[in-house]
Amino acid sequence: MACRATHSSFLFLGPQKRPTKGNRIFPQSSASSGEWLFPGRSKKPNFHNYTFMCICFEGLPQRRSKQNQSLISFRKHKVVKAVAVSVAPPPADSVEHRQQLCQEYGFRQIGEPLPDNVTLRDIIDTLPKKVFEIDDVKAWKSVLVSVTSYALGIFMIAKAPWYLLPLAWAWTGTAVTGFFVIGHDCAHKSFSRNKLVEDIVGTLAFLPLIYPYEPWRYKHDRHHAKTNMLVEDTAWQPIDPEEFDSSPVLRKAIIYGYGPFRPWMSIAHWLICHFDLKKFRPNEVNRVKISLACVFAFMAIGWPLIIYKTGIMGWIKFWLMPWLGYHFWMSTFTMVHHTAPHIPFKSSEEWNAAQAQLNGTVHCDYPSWIEVLCHDINVHIPHHISPRIPSYNLRTAHQSLQENWGKYMNEATWNWRLMKTILTVCHVYHKEQNYIAFDELAPEESQPISFLKRVMPDYA
Repeated sequence: MACRATHSSFLFLGPQKRPTKGNRIFPQSSASSGEWLFPGRSKKPNFHNYTFMCICFEGLPQRRSKQNQSLISFRKHKVVKAVAVSVAPPPADSVEHRQQLCQEYGFRQIGEPLPDNVTLRDIIDTLPKKVFEIDDVKAWKSVLVSVTSYALGIFMIAKAPWYLLPLAWAWTGTAVTGFFVIGHDCAHKSFSRNKLVEDIVGTLAFLPLIYPYEPWRYKHDRHHAKTNMLVEDTAWQPIDPEEFDSSPVLRKAIIYGYGPFRPWMSIAHWLICHFDLKKFRPNEVNRVKISLACVFAFMAIGWPLIIYKTGIMGWIKFWLMPWLGYHFWMSTFTMVHHTAPHIPFKSSEEWNAAQAQLNGTVHCDYPSWIEVLCHDINVHIPHHISPRIPSYNLRTAHQSLQENWGKYMNEATWNWRLMKTILTVCHVYHKEQNYIAFDELAPEESQPISFLKRVMPDYA
């Protein structure tokens, strides 16, 4: 995390006269960081540290006026001494340093480190009890919002001219993401007091996404239990350095996957993690099989019906494109919530639950229509403090966290610089730096990252 020097400061002591060619300037020490300033030296400055230069001129020429004449006299030449004093950048936990990182990464606020003695229970106990209450009316209202907005999207796709189809797909893909959030609440037992109702609603909500509900629920519970823990977290992970170096073909695939294709990498996660029975415990397998059967039944019945009624192009228009829109949000929400250059992934020995959930999770504001259709899934910090908080109570819980723990929270507004930072910087795991970018490790093979740096806007 580099500090940028905006300027160098010079203090001149003694008479402020201009030196002549006869005056020679030497650094105070042969290894001075100011060595590059002086004649005969070629060393360039290191702008990663602010440098304050103290230069003392002795015996410089003095000007005397004598009526209409000016005479410059040289009394004697003396050595001019320069002293370079390095001033350390602001400490990593200082307000100035965090503000600098906010500007660099596209954040609104980067939180202070949470003290080690604070526990997750300490944070949960500050939340008002009402945020944990399940309200059936609000829960089913969220279902109505998603069903209505999705139906409207399908209507827009059917009626829109070809040049407006991207807008219709964007709306419909966002609306169907609301189905995922409803199933997400069911998986966390925050939708209904009736567990059977939650299992049925969750399974049905996931079907249009061809997402198997139970496999996802098991993996997602592990994500909450091991948030930002190396190896154990089932969501995004930094790339393992050994994996990156293991094969040129795999390295190229990783660079594309964690670069330009990262907003759709949840497709790979969906495919790899949820259909292999070997990835689940014996007591989970039966429920996993039921979910897989439901998904395969939807594909076997629903897809042929769509193709029969609208043709293969209709299948692409009405199902595939909104599905890709959903995966854009699935990928984007997940990586924005937990990925930033200042947010570390830690080994199980170093991991701290309270720090991971409060310090290691990001609240991000999106345009209002996205937040409404996605049922405030972006209000993510309280959800990680306690997954039992229903989606319709997340804002109240977030306000309470701001009042009690606000200085420790990471907050942003969705912007180009934020996305550019994630896509071009947050790549390979490094214990001290958190991440090393692909183009630092393999510049010759990182053309996709160089391309993103050139074409993505850099404003927040």
